Amino acid sequence: MADEKETKKAPAKKPAAKKTETKAAPKKETAAKKAPAKKKAAPSGKTVTVTQIGSPIGRQAYQRATLIGLGLNKMHRTSTLEDTPSVRGMIEKVKHLVRVEDAA
Repeated sequence: MADEKETKKAPAKKPAAKKTETKAAPKKETAAKKAPAKKKAAPSGKTVTVTQIGSPIGRQAYQRATLIGLGLNKMHRTSTLEDTPSVRGMIEKVKHLVRVEDAA
């Protein structure tokens, strides 16, 4: 009988709310641990102006995302971008939705 009393479970308690702790001082990073910054290509001065002339409604998701990547999200908006191969590739994917004007 003594064993039966000892094996009974205690009533379940509600879990205590977790407290969020804030650290007083942020961790210091050493120069060796920081990732090296990517080198940006020197701007060649050439730009391209892209104007959205087609709606992304009913288009595939990658085409909508490409327009946003070009800085376009509404009809007849214009964005001036650096003329790089990556920008030219994005323009090629949505060439039916944009008008391209070469600038300087």
